[in-house]
Amino acid sequence: MAVDRSAPPIPLFYRWLYRNYRRGSRLSDYLTSRVTRSAWLLMSVLVMSAVLGADMMRSTLYQIFVFSGVLLSVALVWAWMRRAKLEARRHLPQYATVGEECRYMVAVGNVGRRAMRGGWMWDRPPDSRPDLRSFAFSREPGEDQRNFFDRRFVYYRWRWLMDLRVLFTGGRSDRLLDVRLGESVRVRIGFVPKRRGVVRFHDLRVLLPDPFGLFQRCRKVKAPADQLVVLPKRYRLPPLDLPGESFFQPGGEAVTNTIGLSGEFLGLRDYRSGDALRHIHWKGWARTGRPIVKEFEDTYFPRYGLVLDNCVEAGDEEVFEETVSVAASFAAAIDTKRSLLDLMFIKDEAIVMTAGQGLAKAEKMLEVLAGVEAEREEHLESLRDLVCGYRDELSACICVFPGWSPSRAEFVQHLGKSGLNMICMIVCRDRQGTGERLERDPAPCRCLVLEVGSIGKQLMSL
Repeated sequence: MAVDRSAPPIPLFYRWLYRNYRRGSRLSDYLTSRVTRSAWLLMSVLVMSAVLGADMMRSTLYQIFVFSGVLLSVALVWAWMRRAKLEARRHLPQYATVGEECRYMVAVGNVGRRAMRGGWMWDRPPDSRPDLRSFAFSREPGEDQRNFFDRRFVYYRWRWLMDLRVLFTGGRSDRLLDVRLGESVRVRIGFVPKRRGVVRFHDLRVLLPDPFGLFQRCRKVKAPADQLVVLPKRYRLPPLDLPGESFFQPGGEAVTNTIGLSGEFLGLRDYRSGDALRHIHWKGWARTGRPIVKEFEDTYFPRYGLVLDNCVEAGDEEVFEETVSVAASFAAAIDTKRSLLDLMFIKDEAIVMTAGQGLAKAEKMLEVLAGVEAEREEHLESLRDLVCGYRDELSACICVFPGWSPSRAEFVQHLGKSGLNMICMIVCRDRQGTGERLERDPAPCRCLVLEVGSIGKQLMSL
């Protein structure tokens, strides 16, 4: 693997911190999956009774100490002796959505030597620990306001990076599972996605608790790896009043052949090269002896542009995710049965994805948005050229920006001079500060400033 010599070296102190935080996180995950909260509570009682009840003449505390110790010992040995050998296969849905619970079925078969009783199925999330370089050079929002100790040992940065990388929460079955020897049963598992993109499932476990619910054995289940596309979070929008509507017009360009929808029947005519076979009039062909086709009105649809600026500064990942969610909300709300929608953004090169009649469905556009990544360098000039190439075909254009800057104002002004009908969505952390920047660098169209945390409410003012 090539080494990036331009990257700054990582200080030894950060390497030491990273190694210890990583080991501590691994130990914490190991204990959390095997020791329940009830066990921790009972161990606290054991310690307190040992400290306060050192005098054996205090029979009550001594009895509590003995009872707690025996209960913990029996539960630990019981859980350690539990065994299970299972095979499973997931039946995942086509898509999931950030913030919405997703449920799927798992077929579990017992291939061991004994029946399994009282087990929980658990699909563990992928490892959320960050890599060393991200830990050393990332900055937690508000880190400068922390005290000297926190800034020095950056534990909150570690926790912040781990929270950012958590793909989903939950992943446990909705009931205890009993599987007899050689039997196969189905169980439902639910989880809540936290991030868009592709979630990979490759660590299915069965949790085997003791009868007291204090400890549990965590055994790996043999199951093929699976993956699921998580679509961006979407907000509810009011009815959109965008310019343009579908209409029928006889003659002219054969838009119908492109989008796959025809208007009213006009009459019969001779067959022409390229006519659809489904339009052949078989009775007319049999009567005249030559191919005859049915002629329809051509259908014309409005075409809208959805422009996503995916350039953000380091540390603004939350703003970017909300920007993608706003774009996804419009992609889902615009009726692509009666219009065409072009998603435009830059990723190494200009990318245009069109949804509408006879083309891709809106779900495919949401799938594309699920994989959009943030860029550190601005590509507004390339994005402007891309939009200008389609301006004669667009009825209106919706631009979504992660923040506001003079370069973005210039971008919008250039498109406005071309006569393109636009509306801008500006996602930010500070609505007042962004409003002031918008006054200094105005845009020649309607702009809606959306502050993180109240975007859903502000979008309803459209």
